[in-house]
Amino acid sequence: MKQPLSIYNTLTRKKELFQPLHENLVGMYVCGPTVYGDAHLGHARPAVTFDVLFRYLQRIGYKVRYVRNITDVGHLEHDADEGEDKIAKKARLEQLEPMEVVQYYLNRYHKAMDALNVLPPSIEPHASGHIIEQIQLVKDILANGYAYESEGSVYFDVVKYNQSHHYGKLSGRNLEDVINTSRDNLDGQTEKHNPVDFALWKKAQPEHIMRWPSPWSDGFPGWHCECTAMGKKYLGSQFDIHGGGMDLVFPHHECEIAQAVASQGQDMVRYWMHNNMITINGQKMGKSLGNFITLDEFFSGSHKDKDGREMLQQPYSPMTIRFFILQAHYRSTVDFSNEALQASEKGLERLMDSWHRLRQLTPSDSSSVEVGGLRQRCYDAMNDDLNTPVVISHLFEAGRAINSVYDGKATISAADLKELQEVFDLFIADILGLRDDAQGGNAKAEAAYHAAVDMLLRMRMEAKANKDWAKADQIRNELTALGFEIKDRKDGFEWKLV
Repeated sequence: MKQPLSIYNTLTRKKELFQPLHENLVGMYVCGPTVYGDAHLGHARPAVTFDVLFRYLQRIGYKVRYVRNITDVGHLEHDADEGEDKIAKKARLEQLEPMEVVQYYLNRYHKAMDALNVLPPSIEPHASGHIIEQIQLVKDILANGYAYESEGSVYFDVVKYNQSHHYGKLSGRNLEDVINTSRDNLDGQTEKHNPVDFALWKKAQPEHIMRWPSPWSDGFPGWHCECTAMGKKYLGSQFDIHGGGMDLVFPHHECEIAQAVASQGQDMVRYWMHNNMITINGQKMGKSLGNFITLDEFFSGSHKDKDGREMLQQPYSPMTIRFFILQAHYRSTVDFSNEALQASEKGLERLMDSWHRLRQLTPSDSSSVEVGGLRQRCYDAMNDDLNTPVVISHLFEAGRAINSVYDGKATISAADLKELQEVFDLFIADILGLRDDAQGGNAKAEAAYHAAVDMLLRMRMEAKANKDWAKADQIRNELTALGFEIKDRKDGFEWKLV
């Protein structure tokens, strides 16, 4: 029997029991990056959030088709319908082909995701590879009377759509308020019937590098078209989950709903899920605001703000970043600070220490610690809208029991030890996706690494037993020089890499 997973649906503004369209199968689409710069902490949060959802859905028995797109055309400056394409602008400034820019930053994005232990999606489609599908989407919307052509461009008629449908139902906006706000930002866009209308297809100006032929002009698709077109192509006219950052609720996802309804009569998505923002001093972290810290900068510990002040006090490992993200519920805001990351680093170290000690415990005839129910308590937390902070708190609580047994103050039976090891492996590695950075996440290498250090320390114990103090000191000193912290115990030794 599958776990009863509840998730918060942004559309209905409440938690709902997850019931997929097709038994045992889940279709999930998540908005990926626009690849014109390095991934930053703000990109890491949706990647980690929906990676955990992807892992969990598979763990509880679903076959998941996870689609995460790459935006490589059509995303104009300031997320508006005017200005230069973000990738084309980068290409012009660096005197490169646009696809050189895309490939360079996509490679770096993948490298950062690998470091964060984010699993690759089932399909990673590019907007530029699906121009035909986007043109067909525009044709369908035009045929149904919800769009109009103007000077070679095609715009979605939001006012007409709102007469029979509700534009703003996802974001909770009132159309009149949106129109009044948009009117201030019209900037002479005379092609539009109304300032709130958004581009489905844009005629390319002569200087615009990225262009394709269409029935209306040589041009390129609007930013919102790609996800609707690619979601339909790979997941069907209706699918289960669409995810992304909270900043995409409006206008991007609102426009996606309008496009789907206008083209096929109904929304494509059953559950809309959004992670909240990572902020710096209360302000959203983003490329457009210039206040972002890239993941590579976190990993190296070097980043200066616009005034030349060093923002990072130290390097932070990829797993520290992942743990920092998972310690907060995905729908809560997380404010960056060195203090918060340092606390996460220490918390992760404590959890990993418990996990390592768990592997070294010797079972007794009976248990004096309480192990039963931990697995289900962790499942219950995950089933409550992916409550990873509560899962982590349960694991910390179990860690205290592990330490008591390790220190000889409590006992654990073989059955309870096996259960505890399975639960830790399941939730730390398989679901939360955490790994020991020192071993790079390779289980075989990790086992060999532990065995080698243990072997050296057993040799040291033998040397001490034989009163060969020079050899014992040599082993200890050389391991210490390599960064190992060694503690002698009555019944053996304890070590960790610091």
